[in-house]
Amino acid sequence: MNRGLARTLYFRPANDNRGKSVENLHLRAALKHFAQHGMAAADHARRQAVAAAEEGDRQTFEWWLEICRALDRRMAHGIEGSAKVGS
Repeated sequence: MNRGLARTLYFRPANDNRGKSVENLHLRAALKHFAQHGMAAADHARRQAVAAAEEGDRQTFEWWLEICRALDRRMAHGIEGSAKVGS
């Protein structure tokens, strides 16, 4: 690989969270959640969101969905459309 290409690739961001951005409030909460749960944090947030959806608690579902989105966009997208939550 030539140096020019290597430099170009070096400065590309590695984040896969394109599209919908995460607010600072949710990002801070996600980082704290990650500190508590480590690599299982996204799955834990997903389970919390699903439990809130099953209870019909829209506000709590949205909170945990955003935490999950900050940690793992694809996982959050997977539950976003499938969860049936009351208003």
